Amino acid sequence: MSNLKSSQIFGTDGVRGTANIEPVTAETALKLGRAAAYVFKNLEPQARSHLRHRIVIGKDTRLSGYMLESAMASGILSMGVDVLFIGPLPTPGVAYITRSLRADAGIVITASHNPYADNGIKFFRADGYKLDDKTESQIEDMVFNGKIETIRPTAEAIGKAVRIDDALGRYIEYVKSSFPRGMTLEGLRLVVDCGNGAAYKSTPCVLRELGAEVIAIGNQPDGTNINRGCGSMYPEQLSQLVRKHEAHCGIAHDGDADRVLLCDENGQLLDGDDILAISALEMLREGTLANQTVVSTIMSNAGLESAIQSAGGKMIRTPVGDKYVIDEMIRGGFNLGGESSGHLIFSEHATTGDGLIAALQMLRVMRTRQEPLSRLATCWTRFPQIISNIVVREKRPFAELDGVLQLVADAEIALKPIGGRILLRYSGTESKARLLLEGSDRAVLEVWDKRISNAVRSQVGAN
Repeated sequence: MSNLKSSQIFGTDGVRGTANIEPVTAETALKLGRAAAYVFKNLEPQARSHLRHRIVIGKDTRLSGYMLESAMASGILSMGVDVLFIGPLPTPGVAYITRSLRADAGIVITASHNPYADNGIKFFRADGYKLDDKTESQIEDMVFNGKIETIRPTAEAIGKAVRIDDALGRYIEYVKSSFPRGMTLEGLRLVVDCGNGAAYKSTPCVLRELGAEVIAIGNQPDGTNINRGCGSMYPEQLSQLVRKHEAHCGIAHDGDADRVLLCDENGQLLDGDDILAISALEMLREGTLANQTVVSTIMSNAGLESAIQSAGGKMIRTPVGDKYVIDEMIRGGFNLGGESSGHLIFSEHATTGDGLIAALQMLRVMRTRQEPLSRLATCWTRFPQIISNIVVREKRPFAELDGVLQLVADAEIALKPIGGRILLRYSGTESKARLLLEGSDRAVLEVWDKRISNAVRSQVGAN
C-alpha cells in the first residue's frame, strides 16, 4: 500500500484493475472492507435488521474473486459487522439481495466486461443503489487517514460470516416477477450466451421457467474463461447459433450481467440504443413512460433522440456511466434509461442495470405486439456515426491546444443542417482522446473527423 495514492482507488465505477496488483490486492481489499464497515455502520447507527449491521458480498466467476472475497470479509468482520456471502450472482442480483435481506450495504466483486485477469469492487447502499461520490470519498479517506486503526472489537463483538444458500432462488423469482403475470415464453427458442460469467445459472433458468426453449452457451465458467471469446463483448458466435437453430432471439451478457446485447432472428445485433428505442416507443404508446422521457448518455445515437421526439417524447443526456443515468432518473422521476453499451435501467423493476430484466422487457414487447425482433427494430433510423480513439501522451486541456476548439465550433456549425452533433473528450480510464461525430451525411462527418483528429494527434498524440 505504500505506493498507492488515494486518488487511485475509486474509478468511474468502483475499484478496478489487474487482480493482485494495487489497488486490487488482498491488502487493499481488507482495508476497504474495514473502511466500508465503519462508514456504513455510522451512516445508520441502527442496523436495518435491528440486530448487528450486515453487509452482503457477491461476486462474478473470476478466479481472483475467492482471494478478494475473503480479504473484504476479514476487514468487515474485524470491525464488528456481519457478512452475508451469496456466491456468484449478477451485479443487479447483489443489489436486490441487499434490499431483500435488509442488509446495510452490498459489495460485488467483479470487473464486468474486462478479461479474467482483472477484478474490481463495487458498493451498493442499503436501498440497492450505487454509492454517491461523497460516500466513496469517505471510504477512501478512511483507508488512508488511520482513524480506524485503533478500532478493534474483541470477543463476541467480532462479526460473524454466514452463507445465504437461497440467494440465487430469490433473485430468479424476483426477476420473473418483472414479466407480466399470465404471459409466457412458450413457443420461443432463445440462444443465450452467459459469457461464462455471473449469469450462467440465473438467465437460462428464468427463461426456461417462463416456458422458452433455451440453447445456452458460455455457461461453464472455470474461473479463467469469463468474457473469453464469448458474451456481449464477442457476440459473433451468438449470431451464428441464432441462425443455425432458427431461434427467435439471441441474448448475450457481460461478465456480471448488468449489460445485455440482443440479436434478432436473422442474427442481426441490437445494442442498448435499439433496446431503448423499442422500449421507449412501446411505453409511449402504453402511456407508461414516466414524464414521456428517456435518459441516456452523450454516446447514444442522435437517431434515437429523433425517433423519441417524433413519437412525442424527449431524451435527456448525461455523462458516460450508468451511475449518472440512474442519478438523473432519480432526480427527474423517470423510469427508463440506459447506455448504448447495453446497460438498461427499468427502474420499476431494478435499482441498477439488469441485463436479464432488459431482455425480458424486449421479449414482452415481442409477445405483446406479436412481431419479430427484426421488425420491432425498424422503429428508428440510426444516424451515421464516426468514433475515433486517439492515443495521447498527455491529457492537456483542449483549450490549450492550438485551434482544436475552433475546429470543434466550426464542425458544430457544419453538422447542424444534417441534424448532427460532435463530442470531443478525454477517456476517464485510458490515455485516449475520444472524438464522436454524428449526422445524416457520412461524407461530411469524415471530413471533420480527419481534421480534428489530426489536430489533436499532432499536438498530444503518442508516438
